[in-house]
Amino acid sequence: MAACGCISVSNFNCLLGARKLSKFASSDATLSLSFAASDSMGLTLRPTSTLSPKRNFFSPLRVVCADYPRPELENTANFIEAAYLSSTFRASPRPQKPLKVVIAGAGLAGLSTAKYLADAGHTPILLEARDVLGGKVAAWKDKDGDWYETGLHIFFGAYPNVQNLFGELGINDRLQWKEHSMIFAMPNKPGEFSRFDFPDAFPAPLNGIWAILRNNEMLTWPEKVKFAIGLLPAMLGGQPYVEAQDGLSVKEWMARQGVPERVTEEVFIAMSKALNFINPDELSMQCILIALNRFLQEKHGSKMAFLDGNPPERLCMPIVDHIQSLGGEVHLNSRIQKIELNNDGTVKSFLLNNGKVMEGDAYVFATPVDILKLLLPDNWKGIPYFQRLDKLVGVPVINVHIWFDRKLKNTYDHLLFSRSPLLSVYADMSVTCKEYYNPNQSMLELVFAPAEEWISRSDEDIIQATMSELAKLFPNEISADQSKAKILKYHVVKTPRSVYKTVPNCEPCRPLQRSPIEGFYLAGDYTKQKYLASMEGAVLSGKFCAQAIVQDSELLTARGQKRIAKASAV
Repeated sequence: MAACGCISVSNFNCLLGARKLSKFASSDATLSLSFAASDSMGLTLRPTSTLSPKRNFFSPLRVVCADYPRPELENTANFIEAAYLSSTFRASPRPQKPLKVVIAGAGLAGLSTAKYLADAGHTPILLEARDVLGGKVAAWKDKDGDWYETGLHIFFGAYPNVQNLFGELGINDRLQWKEHSMIFAMPNKPGEFSRFDFPDAFPAPLNGIWAILRNNEMLTWPEKVKFAIGLLPAMLGGQPYVEAQDGLSVKEWMARQGVPERVTEEVFIAMSKALNFINPDELSMQCILIALNRFLQEKHGSKMAFLDGNPPERLCMPIVDHIQSLGGEVHLNSRIQKIELNNDGTVKSFLLNNGKVMEGDAYVFATPVDILKLLLPDNWKGIPYFQRLDKLVGVPVINVHIWFDRKLKNTYDHLLFSRSPLLSVYADMSVTCKEYYNPNQSMLELVFAPAEEWISRSDEDIIQATMSELAKLFPNEISADQSKAKILKYHVVKTPRSVYKTVPNCEPCRPLQRSPIEGFYLAGDYTKQKYLASMEGAVLSGKFCAQAIVQDSELLTARGQKRIAKASAV
């Protein structure tokens, strides 16, 4: 997953006969100051445009992976709630004079904000600093026509706002649903896996309980019983109990509940790294409990889907087309240099690196929190709302793609939990994703986490460490010295500041979308919403941001009229 702002290093070098490309995707303060200004506003996206040419070296796709039907999600309470929120924008009274809302950041939060403002009849002007859509779901195409992404993105059944968004755009068919399972590698048995299979015949939470009880390879029966007893307060206490656990790390909570340490080692190290790229001694237990509640309370909550291709074209462009069809604008290569203020401390305009000045009736920052803190005006830094942001810091993560000279056999058409000390989750994208399908060669996409100690290391070091771990997952097919499967090429994408680090006691620091500065709003997965740092959280934050602006529309219109009258009187 990538933060807004990127430095592209596009030179291909040789390592053991392999080609490589490294890309930094960063909201790190040092890196984000190093971009050169462009000479014009930047690239304006048109409804019929695409970000890059289509692949030209494959014959028409011949897909043999067996996807599963889309699950029935529409009858869940969360889906209905999300659908209702979407409908309020479409049903909103049409404004006599639409608000012009300037939005910084075209990741999912910014795209969502713009989409729902446009649905409500307003005019979003979306500005993206880079030359690619998506923010943390950005992707790039190399000279061979292969895509490489900022992160390995999974769409859960328990993502009601994301699922509604796909439906509203008419692109439900772009999600490739997999069997309802969670598959973990077995470090003590190299090359073997352990499965949690959720039976479709049972409702929630019985399907989840059955999946846990049927797995006898990772947890013993006494461990399962103690873990179930430990979880009872969360299941009975609901959301208030979950939020109250924010002050405890996963490791601390497990010890307090009497859950054996081996449960954390067997299950929750992998789960913590998958959710927030950090280990359970750092992660807030609230994050784990939110995920478990969704997975246990919704029959299809833990069911996973892959996007059928690259996110900028397959997900982001349909949102852009929708925004533009309703009169909104989306501009790439439009980096914010400064938030300029009026004498009363409200926003006057966004000044771009190229000298352009963007004015509007309202302003939204939908960038990662680290970029917001970097550009925060001095006049605002003493306000408690903004002071609390200091606790929220992006976590580093590395996404690795490796193309091999053969088709690997010891894998699944699914997301896999590596349970490696260096790797989080991985997938053979040549099997799981239609656009990346290749019948003869595998492409593994892997999340390298925790990455704190590796983010400054060379790509060669990262690839060598990754290969050593893969040799344990594929003992008969991969060796660290490449005496078995050979690397054809690789891409390494480093994000020094990705999603905010969900450590204990950071929940009170997450801001509401409506700031105390009149006419200034925030969107992003770090803002207040119940899905924390995730694609679902980003989309929901955008809806909440748009909702706040629509609610304030009369006030914002009056402010605009006063501004115009004042300017005319001068």
